[in-house]
Amino acid sequence: MSDIVEYPDGATPLDPDEMEGLRHKHISTRGELDELEQANIDEGLQWLKKQKKPDVLTEEFVCTLHKKLFGKVWKWAGTFRKTEKNIGVDPIHIAIQLRQLLDDTDFWIGNVTYPAKELAARFHHRLVYIHPFPNGNGRHSRIMADAVLTKLMDEPAIDWAGGYKLEQMNERRDQYIAALRKADGHDFKELFRFVGV
Repeated sequence: MSDIVEYPDGATPLDPDEMEGLRHKHISTRGELDELEQANIDEGLQWLKKQKKPDVLTEEFVCTLHKKLFGKVWKWAGTFRKTEKNIGVDPIHIAIQLRQLLDDTDFWIGNVTYPAKELAARFHHRLVYIHPFPNGNGRHSRIMADAVLTKLMDEPAIDWAGGYKLEQMNERRDQYIAALRKADGHDFKELFRFVGV
């Protein structure tokens, strides 16, 4: 169990209560956990693919997607976090800030405020910044951004990984984390470059 709590840079540490939510107590390494989560994510992506006209910009969809991506691994999947983290808004503000993001995104789409990839990058950054869930926020928000593109805008998904695994330490992940941190300071140039704007 001790190897599980070794997090790559930019990952959100789980508190002991959240670790208790692990459905598979036999997992003892980060690699095993990553493999289990990836299998669940693949199932969640299949579910998403089958959704013809989902109401993407709702709290219900945001939570349901997280549960589909992580619910076979974590008992708390799809439930907003209740604890402070190294990043993210205060837990009592999650629902309000999420609603604002979803409303803003609906406005951006309806008024063609930004080009598609730029809109998706801005959406992704704000969702990660809110950090609604105990864990899985980066992966979930990338998939949510792609759902905005593919389900609402009839645009192709972004190649976030670029041939790498973003959940593991590598050059691509370093670029991604650095771009998100710059965007925290309202400098989106690196994030836009990262997604191919």
